[in-house]
Amino acid sequence: MTKPINAFKMAQGQFDHVAELLDLEPYVAKMLREPQREYKCQIPVRMHDNTIQVFYGYRVQHNDARGPLKGGIRFHPSETLDTIRALSMWMTWKCAVADIPLGGSKGGVAVDPATLTESEKERLCRGWIDKFWNVIGPHQDVPAPDVGTNPQMMGWMMDEYSKIAREYTPGVITGKPVGGGGSLGRTEATGFGVIYTVREALKHLKMDPEKTTVAIQGFGNVAQYAAIGFVEQLKGKVACVSCWDRKDKQAHTISHPQNNVDPRFLQSITDQYGTIDKDKAIQAGYIIEDGDAWISKDVDILIPAALEGQVNDQTVQKISDRVKIIAEGANGPTTPEADEVLKRNNIFLIPDFLCNAGGVTVSYFESVQNNMNYYWTRDEVLSRLNQKMTQAFKSVLQLTEQEKVYTRDAAYMVAIGRVVKAMELRGWLYIP
Repeated sequence: MTKPINAFKMAQGQFDHVAELLDLEPYVAKMLREPQREYKCQIPVRMHDNTIQVFYGYRVQHNDARGPLKGGIRFHPSETLDTIRALSMWMTWKCAVADIPLGGSKGGVAVDPATLTESEKERLCRGWIDKFWNVIGPHQDVPAPDVGTNPQMMGWMMDEYSKIAREYTPGVITGKPVGGGGSLGRTEATGFGVIYTVREALKHLKMDPEKTTVAIQGFGNVAQYAAIGFVEQLKGKVACVSCWDRKDKQAHTISHPQNNVDPRFLQSITDQYGTIDKDKAIQAGYIIEDGDAWISKDVDILIPAALEGQVNDQTVQKISDRVKIIAEGANGPTTPEADEVLKRNNIFLIPDFLCNAGGVTVSYFESVQNNMNYYWTRDEVLSRLNQKMTQAFKSVLQLTEQEKVYTRDAAYMVAIGRVVKAMELRGWLYIP
């Protein structure tokens, strides 16, 4: 049986390793391995049957040395304070490695949103803002969608904050619907950002994208647009995707006999929570396999785009010898034990807070547009995203080759270096 993963301990372990490589002062390392501020609250919500249910909400603010905090809000039944802590920490590094002037935070509610009616979801979203409005704001901490949340929910949250602030404040939340203060290109940003980094890795390894195949874990927003980008931009083939089947309460891998998954078709038969209609997939000639089958596929690239700890000391043993690249679309999908195996097998890793930084990058663009009250075209947004992701990848690759270190360590070195520099410039490291 796989050991339970504590995401925060994993994030701290990764940080501690690189802090030692960078020879950080112990007090500086101590400041960075823990969040600056943590909040937990109760959110009572009236349900459709007129009962009152109490939910637990969180907001963790890791480090704001480089600018206002930024981080999504998850609605997930297994949400814990430690998960939120880890994600806030990774957000700090993500913003820094992408060279965005923001810090890292994260929030969430322990709930399965699929069990709520639309009106219950709205009341829960507004309730979250009612509890946390005084610790967020467009120049303080800007939430965004994450697992289990979507643009409509961000629209409700922005509206609730604007009511409390008594002024229209679109910049308090990003990932809003287009037409309600949202940015074109935000929906596909994270998945396309994954593909921009995969493209650069293929160039580095001198591999022809059109001759490559990929297996993708998950089929939420990130996985959907990563699959679409891989097929439509890189002209490669998708062998399979996976999803959580809410009806069967288990994961499935949906594969194609000719390694020719049509992501647009699968997207058309997928619900808002990333569950593919299994029966319609079978009718179209797809094969339903065990949920872990994606990781053992004989492909060139793996994209874990689900939850934390999916590539671990046990599942990593199933990876085909053919795999040359792992692109972490999810946050924290690879455990330190699995990292050691990937290093030995010379698999090129695109670490999570570099690989999936497209979402926060376009969220930053959305904030800029909100502040200007002037909105860019989709092509402008994606062109700027392409530039940012390409430059971020090159900065990590350069340090990887220069210092002869693992790509994850190089990404941490770039990110931590930028955060420490900001702390120095603000005088945080010189105690009077």
